[in-house]
Amino acid sequence: MDIIAALAQELSLKPAAVEAAVALIDEGNTIPFIARYRKEATGGMDDVALRALDDRLTYLRNLEQRKEDVILLIGAQGKLTPELEAEIRAATQLQRVEDLYKPYRKKRQTRASKAREAGLEPLANMIIMQVTSKGSPLEAAAPFVTPEAAEAGYDTPEKALAGAQDIVAETVAEDPENVADLRSFTENTGEIVAVAVDADEKTPYEPYYDFSEPARKIPNHRILAIDRGEREGKLRVRVGVDAQAAVARLGSRWPRRQGGFAPVLDAAVADGYKRLMAPSLERELRARLTVRAQTEAIRVFAKNLESLLSARPVRGARIISLDPGYRTGCKVAVLDETGKLLDHGVVYPTPPRRDVAGTKRELARLTKRYGINTIVIGNGTASRETEEVVSDFIAEQAPDLRYTIVNEAGASVYSASELASREYPDLDVTTRGAMSLGRRLQDPLAELVKIPPQSIGVGQYQHDLDQTELSRTLGHVVEDVVNRVGVDVNTASASLLAYVSGITPTVAHNIVAYREEHGAFTDRRQLKEVPKLGPKAFQNAAGFLRIAGGANPLDATAVHPESYAVAREVLRRADVAPTDLAAGGVPDIEQRVGSVSALAGELGCGLLTLFDILDELKKPGRDPRDDAPEVVFSRAALSIDDLQPGMELTGTVRNVVDFGAFVDVGVHQDGLVHISKLSTRFVKHPSDVVAVGDTVKVWVERVDRERGKISLTMVKGK
Repeated sequence: MDIIAALAQELSLKPAAVEAAVALIDEGNTIPFIARYRKEATGGMDDVALRALDDRLTYLRNLEQRKEDVILLIGAQGKLTPELEAEIRAATQLQRVEDLYKPYRKKRQTRASKAREAGLEPLANMIIMQVTSKGSPLEAAAPFVTPEAAEAGYDTPEKALAGAQDIVAETVAEDPENVADLRSFTENTGEIVAVAVDADEKTPYEPYYDFSEPARKIPNHRILAIDRGEREGKLRVRVGVDAQAAVARLGSRWPRRQGGFAPVLDAAVADGYKRLMAPSLERELRARLTVRAQTEAIRVFAKNLESLLSARPVRGARIISLDPGYRTGCKVAVLDETGKLLDHGVVYPTPPRRDVAGTKRELARLTKRYGINTIVIGNGTASRETEEVVSDFIAEQAPDLRYTIVNEAGASVYSASELASREYPDLDVTTRGAMSLGRRLQDPLAELVKIPPQSIGVGQYQHDLDQTELSRTLGHVVEDVVNRVGVDVNTASASLLAYVSGITPTVAHNIVAYREEHGAFTDRRQLKEVPKLGPKAFQNAAGFLRIAGGANPLDATAVHPESYAVAREVLRRADVAPTDLAAGGVPDIEQRVGSVSALAGELGCGLLTLFDILDELKKPGRDPRDDAPEVVFSRAALSIDDLQPGMELTGTVRNVVDFGAFVDVGVHQDGLVHISKLSTRFVKHPSDVVAVGDTVKVWVERVDRERGKISLTMVKGK
C-alpha cells in the first residue's frame, strides 16, 4: 500500500503536503511546531488536521506491519498462495487481515481439529461439495470408521459423520467472506437487548430494564449507560439477531446441490453460525459499539476541555476565594492580581455553626485591607448557602464587589497531589484547594494544567472510558491550547512548561531550576544552556516560550528565532525600531510594507510564514483567549425556588454531552438544555451549537424542586 497516497485520498489532502508532514513527524518535530512554523511544507494544515494525519499514519503503518507478520506466519505453514497473499496485501483494514488469517491461526484443539486428526476431512469435503454417492450419508461415512478414527472416538458412522460436520461448520464459520457478510448482517439487523437482573430493584438503569433498540441507531450515551449497568450487575445484555434469517443467508452463500448430503450441509451451516459465528459476531458488535461510543465521548470531552482551557483570563482580579463546607467551615484564600497568596483562614457561614454575622465581618475586613474586587465560590458542597451569604454581604456592604461560581472538579485532586505539596509545603490541603479555585478564574489554563485532564469534569462517563486513549487525547488538547496561547518562560510553572512543544517534564523542571539559580531569562538563546534541552527541543519549543522585557523584543512574540532576520527586515522596511514593539505593536504594518507577496519573494520567505510574522508584529504576544466570552459575574443570588416557567436567564455552559448542555444559571444546580431545545434547526450534536464557557440566554421550561432538576430551553417560546 502506498501510505502517502492512501492518506492524501482519505483526508482529502495534496500528496506533497502529506509527504512533507510525514517527513516532519518522522524527524521528531511536534504537531504544534509543524502546525505553526512549517505551514508552507504542509499547505497550512492546522493541529487538528495534523493530529488526524498522525493517527491514521500510525494505523496504516501498523496495518502494513501486521500484513507482513500474517504473510510470514501463513507462509511458515506452507499454506500461502499467491492469491491469498494478494488479498492480504490489498486489505485496507486490520479487521480484514485478521479475517483472512483466522483459518490459519493456531488455536486450542477444537472439535473440528480433532476430527481432522482422525482423518475425517475427506468426508467433510464430500459434504461441502455435495458429492453424489450411492446410499445414505451414514453409508458414505462408514469407510471412515478406521482404527485411528475409532481410537479418537469416532467408532460409528454416526460419530464419523458428526465429526465431519464439525469440520464443515468450522470451515463455514472461518471463511473470510462469510464472516464479512454475516458481520454486516448482524450490524444492520441486530438489536441491543437489555433486561433487569432484579426488576424490583431501584437503580439509575430502570429505563433499560426492558429495553431493545436497533444497534445501528442506538445513541452513544445509551451504549455507555448499558455497559455500565452490565458491569455493575444490574443489567443482562445481549444482541438480538434473527438466527433463522442469518442461517438462511449463510446457507445461500455456500455451493448447493440436491442430494443425500444436503440436510447434512444445512445442519453444519446452522451449527457453524449458532455455535461458532454468532457468539463472536455479537461480541464484536458490542465491542465496536462501545469503541464508537467511547471514541465519541472522548471527542466531546476533548472539545469541552479545549473550550474550558481557552476561557478568558480575568486580569486584574484581587480575589477572596471561598471553598465551601459544612462542619469544617468555608476555607478562605486571598489572592492578589498575580495569584500570590496574601491571607487565608476559615469562616462558618453554613450549618452547624451558621455564623453569618462573623462571616460578613471577615469578608468586610479582607475586602478593605486587600482591595478586593472579586469573590470566587466553589460549586461543591454548601455552595448554595455560602452564595446566599456572599450575595447579602455585597448588597448590604460592598455594592461594587462582584462574585462568580467556579467549578470545583479536580481541585481536591490537585490540592492533595505531590505537586501541590512541593509548591506550597507550608499550607494545608484545604487552603491549597481554595487558592486553586481563585486562580482558575485569574488564569484557567495555568491552573488547570496542574490537574490530570480526566479529573476536570467536563465529559460524560469519563471513568468508563479507555483511560489510555482518554489521557492521550486530552494530553494533546492541553498541548495544543498551551502552545496556541504561548508561555512566559519566567513565570510558568513546571506543569505548564511540560506541555510546551518539545519540552519533557524533566526539561520543564530543569528550566525552573535554571531560572531559580541564574535569575530570569533575558534571551531565548539562554534556553540552550538548560540541561537536556538540546537543539531539536529548542527548535520545537523556542517560538512558544516568551520572554517579556528581555534584551530582544522579538523574544516576547510568537516569531520563531529562525525568522528573526526576516522580522527585522520587515520592521526596517516599515521604519519601525524593534524596541517599539513593546509599546503595543504596529497595527498598520501591512500598509507600511506594501505588497506582502512581493515582499515574501524578496525576502525568500514563505507567504504563510510572512503573514504570521506580520500578525505578530501588529499585536505582539496577543493572547487568543481574549476572543473568548467574558466571565459572567453575579451581584445577587437566585434560588431554585425563585425559578418559574418562562423566566428568562443568562447562564454559562458548564458541560456539553451527547444529549444536551448543562447551564449554570446561578442557582447552584445546573439546568439541562436538551438537544431538541438548543435551536430551531436540526442539531446533530450539542457541540455544534454551544461550547463549555459560552454565555447563553435561556428560558426556564420546567422546575422539579423535589428532585432538584431544571429543564431549560434556548428557543424562546418553546
